[in-house]
Amino acid sequence: MKLIRWGAADQEKTGVIVNDIWYDTSAFGEDYNEKFFNDNGLARLEAFVKANEGKLAQVPANTRLGSPVARPSKIVCIGLNYADHAKETNAPLPPEPVIFMKSTTALVGPFDDIVIPKNSVKTDWEVELAVVIGKKASYVEEADALDYVAGYVLHNDVSEREFQIERNGTWDKGKGCDTFAPLGPFLATKDEIVDVDNLRLWLSVNGKIMQDGNTSNFIFNVPFVIAYVSQFMTLLPGDVISTGTPAGVGLGFKPPIYLKEGDVVELGIDGLGTSKQQVKNYVKN
Repeated sequence: MKLIRWGAADQEKTGVIVNDIWYDTSAFGEDYNEKFFNDNGLARLEAFVKANEGKLAQVPANTRLGSPVARPSKIVCIGLNYADHAKETNAPLPPEPVIFMKSTTALVGPFDDIVIPKNSVKTDWEVELAVVIGKKASYVEEADALDYVAGYVLHNDVSEREFQIERNGTWDKGKGCDTFAPLGPFLATKDEIVDVDNLRLWLSVNGKIMQDGNTSNFIFNVPFVIAYVSQFMTLLPGDVISTGTPAGVGLGFKPPIYLKEGDVVELGIDGLGTSKQQVKNYVKN
């Protein structure tokens, strides 16, 4: 299945995509959140969709999409997980996965604006494959790790490099700003993705391809990452793990290239659709 959440921000309803048509599943009565995933929600939703075949209303065209999962308990990210990206940032290959957290308040829809934070001069892009956890995971064995996956989703790990690198502290400072986690357009359940370790992922800025990589170049693959993270924290249903980005980020260019107001960022992953964000400057409300 492909799951969507649609409608005005903070008022999203649920839906599914069947044969490229968006259907409203709000009558199912549950959001796609921790409780949903924990209570065998995917199987119950599939049964609901089959039982209501031909009865579900279509979602109106041009409707805004929100994040395909409701705000999770946490967004965990893996840094420097592609050798080419580590090289372009002059970082050594990590002997173990680099873990940082991304604020859940950064979560936005796949076509929402990216807002350059106040005082930012180095806002950057990162196309990433994200994993959505399907059941509580603690001290997971690598061989069992995929049993804990609900599905996969496209993620733009937007990053402010000055905040991240030059502000005397953890990477989190440059990762959790508002609008810095566009997620979607949909969550594809794991049966939709034949080989998660062989997916093309790409990103363009103003029509120019900046990143063009493949998950076959992971340093640490998806099962390893899930098992590894679960040694340090309990993963809850609906949690998101973003698995790193390939080469081609703005920081890696000489001189670096950073986002500015009016830029348009587009990105995609095989089987997980595409998203598009326009860049705007911060304006105090």
